[in-house]
Amino acid sequence: MTESHPPKTRDQWGSRMGVILAVAGSAVGLGNFLRFPVRAAAGGGGAFMVPYLIALLLLGIPLAWVEWTIGRYGGQHGHGSGPGIYHRLTKGRPWAKYLGVLTIFIPLVICFYYVYIEGWTLAFSFFALTGTWDKAIAAGEMDKFLSGFMGAESNQYFDGPWTAIVVFLLVFLANYWVLYHGIQKGIEKLSKIGMPILFACGIVLVVRVLTLGTPNPAHPDWNVNNALGFMWNPDWSKLSSGRVWIEAAGQVFFTLSVGMGAIMAYASYLRSKDDVALSSLTAASTNEFAEVILGGSIAIVAAAVFFGAAGASEIAKGGAFSLGFITMPYVFAQMGAGGIMGFLWFLLLFIAGITSSVSLIQPALTFLKDELDWSRRKALVVIGAINLAVTGFIAMTIGFGTLDEVDFWAGSVLPVVSGLVMIVLFSWFLGIDRGFKEMHKGALMNVPRVYRFIMKYVTPAYMIFLLVFWAIQDWWPTATMQNITDPQRVLMIGITRGILLALALLLVYLIYVANRRHKFPHLTGEE
Repeated sequence: MTESHPPKTRDQWGSRMGVILAVAGSAVGLGNFLRFPVRAAAGGGGAFMVPYLIALLLLGIPLAWVEWTIGRYGGQHGHGSGPGIYHRLTKGRPWAKYLGVLTIFIPLVICFYYVYIEGWTLAFSFFALTGTWDKAIAAGEMDKFLSGFMGAESNQYFDGPWTAIVVFLLVFLANYWVLYHGIQKGIEKLSKIGMPILFACGIVLVVRVLTLGTPNPAHPDWNVNNALGFMWNPDWSKLSSGRVWIEAAGQVFFTLSVGMGAIMAYASYLRSKDDVALSSLTAASTNEFAEVILGGSIAIVAAAVFFGAAGASEIAKGGAFSLGFITMPYVFAQMGAGGIMGFLWFLLLFIAGITSSVSLIQPALTFLKDELDWSRRKALVVIGAINLAVTGFIAMTIGFGTLDEVDFWAGSVLPVVSGLVMIVLFSWFLGIDRGFKEMHKGALMNVPRVYRFIMKYVTPAYMIFLLVFWAIQDWWPTATMQNITDPQRVLMIGITRGILLALALLLVYLIYVANRRHKFPHLTGEE
């Protein structure tokens, strides 16, 4: 296969460890420490790990190998985002480049709310050190404290969302400053500094939680052993629920960042013989350590020690934000050196957030630079302006469920669709034989041959099943907002969907413009 013009010189990673830490940083995010423990506790504890591990082996790891491989493959031909890479994978089929819009749209949309929440973690780390939340904890009003901080209500703690907005702007500038400095001096440097600090914070917190013993003599059964039992003893009856299987698969997609385009963009900056087989497995394993070992041993376990299994169960039902920003400050207040522990917790979340959010912006930046020849500065200014506008809307309407709406589509449904497109193009259009050959260039390990069959048949079938199951159960009620009765909430969610549709159409138009400028060349012959 040949193309009409040579690929441009592109950035490259400085070291193998740098790219592994960067991809691990992309994957290790807020979901590892907030979303996973809540899902695991609600999904049957140890029983949840059965569908989780199956999804990891049949969806997560195969898709990670595929996304690393096609990212490196595209980068050798001057393409680091879905439109250009899919164009090559399908030997120039006209429709393929437009499917690539998902790999830009999904991470960009997640970034719009992710950076905002990232600001919460930075602010709460400051609140922990300064004791700003002490009065709210003493009054049992951390729910009001968080609500006031978000701007959902004005109260004695906060008068509107302005504190959250100011902190968001600081975090926003930090993200774009990192991206402005490029792959080696920006993202790789951030990952090499941030990831060791994250793991150090996590290990300190795990040790502290596991040494709590029985802090409340009035409740001798509220202890670490029983707390770990609550988190991990299997409730096998939960496995009969299809929802648990879908949520486990969704968690694997979310935690590994597969199917979203971020890994693809990062891998496009690899050299042609840089390993992808062992590197992708190492990055995935690093993420799983952070999620299962660290994330599974801190928040829910600590909550069960101080509030008992029944209390922790109710906390899990309240969701990730309730656990992380309302319950955990209460927990830290009852620990020794609670301010320091709280600071470490929210610092951990902040680092997990920023190493993920820069990866969410990178696919759009890569697309604009590769396919439209925009300068880094111009691309960041345009992306940043859109980021500010959409995040501002979400921040001002968060009480109407706009954040949940964006998260549902970009964080749950569309990654599965995008992953299905990715695996089908790799296995059926590039071809599994050629794909495996590409995967093993410079490989430091051999991918088991059984994964040829898994990638070609099992992984696509698994994702089709998930999408069909979801469509049968939830598509129509979700699309028509049947469970929403508040007219103003319906209006705001409708506006949110309109914004998402407008962004998708804008990206499709930019792909069309790039095509008109012959950025997707006619491909002939075989390489």
